[in-house]
Amino acid sequence: MIGTDVTIRGDIEASVDLHVDGKVIGNIECASLVQGESSRVEGEIKAESARLSGEVQGTIEVRDLVVLKSAKINGDVSYDTLTIEQGATVDGRFAPLRAKSTQAARPAPEKAEGETQQGLTLAS
Repeated sequence: MIGTDVTIRGDIEASVDLHVDGKVIGNIECASLVQGESSRVEGEIKAESARLSGEVQGTIEVRDLVVLKSAKINGDVSYDTLTIEQGATVDGRFAPLRAKSTQAARPAPEKAEGETQQGLTLAS
């Protein structure tokens, strides 16, 4: 746990769950991330699961991602499953993780107008 009065400058790698209420200036890689409302992350986030409710400046690569209504994200988001509460702010692009891994091998096909991506949920 990183408390509200703590600022970490540097990357964090953990094989366990991480709870951030303070400020992290660096990349985070962990099993599961819970971000508090008053927290800020300036860097890349990689995790199996994440529940974000604070501010993120950087890219996010998470298999199971929940973005709560208090979250403010500025960066691209890659996911397998995604839930976004109404009121969350995201300035960036969304792409499924499987599309990201195959994109390097070949260009992604054009989507028909109105086609939706699987694994995307809008929570109210």
